[in-house]
Amino acid sequence: MSQDAPSRAWIVPIAGLLAITFTICTAELVIAGLLPTLAADLGVDIPTAGLLITGYAIGVAIAGPVLAVATGKVPRKTLLLAILAVFIVGNILCAIAPGYGMLLTARLVMSACHGLFFGVAMVLATRLAPPDRKATAVSLVVAGVTIAIIVGVPIGTAIGNAFGWRTTFWATAGAGAIASLIVAWLIPGSTDKEPEPQHNLKAELRAAVRPIVLLCYANFAIPLVAFFAMLSYAVPFLMDEGGVPLDMIPYVLFATGVASFLGTLIGGRLADWSPGFTLIGVTAGCTILLLLLWAFAANAWASITVMCLLWLVAFAYPPPLQSRAIREAGDAPGLTATMMNTASQIGIAGGAAFGALIIYSGGSYAQIPLLSAIFYALGLVGVLVLVGLDRRRPAGA
Repeated sequence: MSQDAPSRAWIVPIAGLLAITFTICTAELVIAGLLPTLAADLGVDIPTAGLLITGYAIGVAIAGPVLAVATGKVPRKTLLLAILAVFIVGNILCAIAPGYGMLLTARLVMSACHGLFFGVAMVLATRLAPPDRKATAVSLVVAGVTIAIIVGVPIGTAIGNAFGWRTTFWATAGAGAIASLIVAWLIPGSTDKEPEPQHNLKAELRAAVRPIVLLCYANFAIPLVAFFAMLSYAVPFLMDEGGVPLDMIPYVLFATGVASFLGTLIGGRLADWSPGFTLIGVTAGCTILLLLLWAFAANAWASITVMCLLWLVAFAYPPPLQSRAIREAGDAPGLTATMMNTASQIGIAGGAAFGALIIYSGGSYAQIPLLSAIFYALGLVGVLVLVGLDRRRPAGA
């Protein structure tokens, strides 16, 4: 038993990273569940409120790589605590925001720490895990996103509907304080004691823009345009097209969250077995499920069922792609992981803006899954190219 203990020791700090991921992503994603309530209170329409998602994602995409370069020599545990401090301040500013403009500004403050966190977390996960569990470690960190969807977003939505959306941000600020204690407890102290590697900016930039790595960025962003166009407007889609009542929405969000959590863990294990097969299967499956969601938009129970399946399959996608990119750019893992998060946020911003454009153009929420299927089909083409290039490379490359 004592021999097995060290081999499992990596799980403890990974659990700490998962907790931070849960906290940060709850604050990011809960806006989607609060759109009707928040829009009514601030006197804006739902697509305008949805731009809070787009603005946040753009902030992450721009600030993440810049901060990753600027903080390259800062000890990792110290950096995580600083990230959480900014996160707490940002949530407090959201809670006291008198209008839409300040709320958007506060969200941008929060977004500054988001991309940097994922860059730090992904690198720590791959370094702490044994060689045959690196994708699993990444999937456990990403699982914090799905737990946020399972627990954080439904609870935050329910709190916002019952007590006002500002209360939700006070709650996420408190969660950030708890996450800071978790970092101090679970992340190894050796993280700060060990010297940070010397950083050669030109070498890191060269590694982070290798052709295969660039293809990984594109393959991350394009499917996320499709998925977040659907996720951002899932609540009005269900209410307007399927007739799902507002008080049922938290339960639906909980069900999709459970599906996404399972999908993330399954994706991690499948990626350790066959990353190429996993990526192809996910993109093809999501394309089909979005077409089914469009076909059954008017049927509440069918829409909910297909949506849960979509969340299950879609969340198996990040672990194999994240670990693939970091493996390719092994001499610049921090910058590459941050750039992968930037690519994801470009996809998130594009998805939220794409959904808003459909509505502003006179379309209906029912059209979003149909048009989103096109982006997943493009993602399938990109994945086939990536897998084809990998199979043509020498075995030792």
